Amino acid sequence: MMKTNWTEQDVPKQDGRIAIVTGANSGIGFETARVLAARGATVIMACRNPQRGQAAVKLLKDAHPDYLVEFIPLDLSSLESIQAFASTFKSLYNRLDLLVNNAGVMVPPYSKTKEGFELQFGTNHLGHFALTGLLIELMENTENSRIVNVSSMAHKAGKLNFSDLNWESRSYKPWQAYGDSKIANLYFTFELQRRLQENGHEIKVTAAHPGWTETGLQRNAGVTRFLNKFFAQKPQAGAWPTLMAAVDESATGGEYYGPSGFMEMNGNPKKVSTNKLAQDKAIASKLWQVSEQATGVAYSI
Repeated sequence: MMKTNWTEQDVPKQDGRIAIVTGANSGIGFETARVLAARGATVIMACRNPQRGQAAVKLLKDAHPDYLVEFIPLDLSSLESIQAFASTFKSLYNRLDLLVNNAGVMVPPYSKTKEGFELQFGTNHLGHFALTGLLIELMENTENSRIVNVSSMAHKAGKLNFSDLNWESRSYKPWQAYGDSKIANLYFTFELQRRLQENGHEIKVTAAHPGWTETGLQRNAGVTRFLNKFFAQKPQAGAWPTLMAAVDESATGGEYYGPSGFMEMNGNPKKVSTNKLAQDKAIASKLWQVSEQATGVAYSI
């Protein structure tokens, strides 16, 4: 049974465990990395901006010299950077206990990744799909390993258009594209869990969303930023669903975690439900095939 008032104080000891947190320089990614390091994990803070990534490591190390944290650059909008990160990580570590796919972009003006994918879909989904695929073999050989994909309440607005995933023939709608990328995170979670289970692997794949949390992700979302002072919780609490999905012993693969408060906007974390469309196995399977083709990363499972 999960506690109803679960907080970061319920995170068990993580001594000896290796964790990667993408987008760990700020917001819920930083808070996730902070708590894991406080519990004894070695945490790799995987961030796009070297100055911000190194500053985040310094902030933690200055306050807690015993924390085992380090920065490795990772730009999820570049397949070349993802390959380089995976190679660097595997040259340094022979295990991976926890992969937290947290990083993301939210409602930017229309732009593309280095490979020509719409920026939100390319970064939030395809980037993490490729990263996970390059690290999955290491996780298969690590006992009790777990993958967490951070989605959003915005997944409920998501509806993938497979004939125009990169918004080249439609008028660009940033919020729709964001919702698409977030429902893609859920399709990826559920399809990866199914494939692992069918092939006898014990990796748990979970998903989480932070509710309404005040973060730098909202710099392009004016109305959301204005309403933060009325509805938003701080990143410390926003990270709790991710942490529950990542380390709680009663969390199981293929489940989704979010805040327990009104409309899942804030509050202590609990198991929550996705919308019906996010559970569509046919769409999830099709997205998997499209993602392997787009990234060139074929999973070994």
